[in-house]
Amino acid sequence: MPYVFWVTIAGMVAVLATATTVGAVLARRVGPENPTVLNLNQRINAWWVMIAVAGTAIVAGSHATIVLFALCSFFALREFITLTPTEEGDYSSLLLAFYVALPVQFALLAFRWYGLFAIFIPVYVFFVVSAAAALSQDTTGFLERNAKIQWALMVCVYGLSHAPALLMLEIPGYYSDTGPLLLFFLLVVQSSDVFQYVCGKLWGRTPLSPKVSPSKTVEGLAGGGLAAVLLGVLLHGLTPFTPWQAALMSLAIVAAGVIGGLVLSAVKRSLGAKDWGEMLAGHGGMLDRVDSLCFAAPLFFHLTRYFFAT
Repeated sequence: MPYVFWVTIAGMVAVLATATTVGAVLARRVGPENPTVLNLNQRINAWWVMIAVAGTAIVAGSHATIVLFALCSFFALREFITLTPTEEGDYSSLLLAFYVALPVQFALLAFRWYGLFAIFIPVYVFFVVSAAAALSQDTTGFLERNAKIQWALMVCVYGLSHAPALLMLEIPGYYSDTGPLLLFFLLVVQSSDVFQYVCGKLWGRTPLSPKVSPSKTVEGLAGGGLAAVLLGVLLHGLTPFTPWQAALMSLAIVAAGVIGGLVLSAVKRSLGAKDWGEMLAGHGGMLDRVDSLCFAAPLFFHLTRYFFAT
């Protein structure tokens, strides 16, 4: 890994260490059981684990990173399916989704087979899963049930798989290992969520979409999005981009991530749920943490591939 990668990791550790110290001070002054302080410290502790796991996987290489994202995809898919009612007639479709579509999609990354990777789920899995559902001969709510499974696959598997897909790009004049580019993407999209949360708490007044996501505000989006773009510019050394190109790419990531968060919040609200799960203390479920990635990853991957890769 290049020097800038390790500098970035050191910076992340320093930021988390500072946040941990602030959380400890607040817990001592306000009380560790205060709901806001408790949630803050839970989020910080979860970030330590997530950054350690993701950083280790990226350093370990593309196969380790692909396995990590495949596991994240599995847990996200399980949360989506758990909240969406299924019937006995969906059994064969669910088997295909979890044990064929998901592993094959990520295996195609390991084999660097971009052509099939790009169309496997939207084309072939779409037809096969639909056929399996039809062969079950359960026509009650057929379209709705089938659509839920197809949606789950597109978001939790197809969308998320485009993050590790960055590792198979070949970019002239860039590092032979595109791990730093993946780190750049993850930091921008996740910091955007954090910055929007903080800015919303500090200055939020105008609800962005109160019926879909009551906690999101226009001020939080503007301030958090701008902060994430500025961070992307500072981190342009991780990428093949110039500073202004990094700013535009970061802006695209932020925009797609916001849309992803709103869309999946709308899905949760339609199902009467606050969170997708309880896997990550302070964050909710896996899908609550990767919802922005699922929408931002395909856009960032294809922009980078079209303008910078061979």
